[in-house]
Amino acid sequence: MDAPAHVGVVGGGRMGAGIAHAFLLAGSRVSVVERDSASADAAAERVHDSIRRSVDRDPLLDEPALRARLTCGTEIAEFSECALVVEAVPEDRALKEEALSRAEGAMHDGAILASNTSSISIDDLATSRARPETFLGLHFFNPVPASALVEIVRGSATRADVVETAHAWVQTLGKSPIVVRDSPGFASSRLGVMLGLEAIRMLEEGVASAADIDAAMTLGYRHPTGPLRTTDIVGLDVRLGIAEELAATLGPRFEPPALLRAMVADGKLGRKSGEGFYRWNEETR
Repeated sequence: MDAPAHVGVVGGGRMGAGIAHAFLLAGSRVSVVERDSASADAAAERVHDSIRRSVDRDPLLDEPALRARLTCGTEIAEFSECALVVEAVPEDRALKEEALSRAEGAMHDGAILASNTSSISIDDLATSRARPETFLGLHFFNPVPASALVEIVRGSATRADVVETAHAWVQTLGKSPIVVRDSPGFASSRLGVMLGLEAIRMLEEGVASAADIDAAMTLGYRHPTGPLRTTDIVGLDVRLGIAEELAATLGPRFEPPALLRAMVADGKLGRKSGEGFYRWNEETR
């Protein structure tokens, strides 16, 4: 199966831009819709920067052709001909509900709608959908260009053929799909957040430095990145939001440490803010 001819993305932040970039490389035409023109311009620059990086790695790529297949704007009507629309707004239930409703209203009946949520129940989000049978989770990982995994989350109402189509589309991106049943935190966030929260508690208790805690996992368990550096890459605010969602549904073992809450309150969000458990310069951001 080829990649979908036309893909819509709601939200052009780091995740939305990464998703758009992945589908552009696979040959899709991509429409990114943002809340205002300034945000749309910023989204376009993020995607263009990713395209430039890809061309630097592979000079055989046609940069003008890739850029020509991208549109970034504010008109939700762009989704009328899309085979797939992916919601990629921040991990806030109200924001996602609004974005999904707007997108669905512009889509044709046969199109697939997906949420990039990393923790919110697909079944909960499906209750407000006009076509829950064509709705599912497509959980991409940050940074999207470097990540090999996409988690496909099957809701109770999701049709089997919709899951199969999404599975094939993910493979066209050169990524590996896994299929999980809808449950709090799915598979990846539930495991990853638990490890990250315990690492933060260890740092809070003075067990070891951030670098040594991370080294315990990279050197001892061959994790490519330690849990604290991973939290910086994901974003401390994002990880806090996921932890709060999981604590509400799975119990106090996911209660966010006080250190995490304090760092988010201080604006230390990780790589995107320049400081988290590590300091990040312009080159590493």
